[in-house]
Parts: sequence; structure tokens; C-alpha cells
Amino acid sequence: MPAQDGKPYDVLVVEDDPGDQLLIEEALTAEGRLRSIVRAPDGLAALEHLRSAERHPDLIMLDLNMPRMGGAELLSILKTDDRLRVIPVVVLTTSSAPEDISDAYRRHANAYVIKPADFDEFTQAVQNIDTFYNAIAAQIPQD
Repeated sequence: MPAQDGKPYDVLVVEDDPGDQLLIEEALTAEGRLRSIVRAPDGLAALEHLRSAERHPDLIMLDLNMPRMGGAELLSILKTDDRLRVIPVVVLTTSSAPEDISDAYRRHANAYVIKPADFDEFTQAVQNIDTFYNAIAAQIPQD
């Protein structure tokens, strides 16, 4: 069952940069509502995890540029899979290219956040994703 009203939730972070993985985890942990976090270094590892997991995450945070399988390809697969399409996906990437933004929304991303270079701004962006998640949690179909 997804988190609602600030309850703890599970996150899958699909990110190939270990530093960014840690920053995301720190920012979410600071909010105090993170129940668990799973890290995947690319889209292929994320897909393998999602297809074998007993419980799906409540939220996926997805980088676009990764080895083996990039975020755009994973997003397309997620949103065409009946079991996975209900998981909200927030693209969190350095790309501010208009074509990347429109492509992500065309592939049904729930939100697109550009990673700030400044640590405090990065933390605030991730915490805003936490707020975004809690705002939409009530709209997510329950298992």
C-alpha cells in the first residue's frame, strides 16, 4: 500500500552516479518518511529488480543518462507494463534540454526535476519530490 499523509514509503533510485545516489538518500532521509531505498546503477538493473521484487516501490527516481539501459528506455518499459505503470516516476537529471523534458512527459513521467549543482538546492529539489509524492499518494491505486 502506498504511503499517504506523510507515512513512510519505499523508493527505487535509478542513478549511476554514487555521489548523487548518496545525496538523494540523505535528502529523503532528512524528511523522516523514507522506509527503504533501493539503488540501481542503470535501467537494466532497475528492471531486473522490479520484475523480481515481492513488493514494488512507492516511487521511482530516475536519471536519464546511464550505461546499459538509459532512463528514457526504462520509462517506456515501465509505463507499458500493467504491473509497473502505476508506480509514479520522477525524472531527476542534469539535462535541461527541452527535447529531453518533452520526451520524458511523452513517455508518461509524473514529474521532471533538473538536478541543481549546488548541494543545498539539490537537497531542496529532492525534498520537493518527497512533497510531490505525498501530494499524489492518495491518487495512486492501492494493491
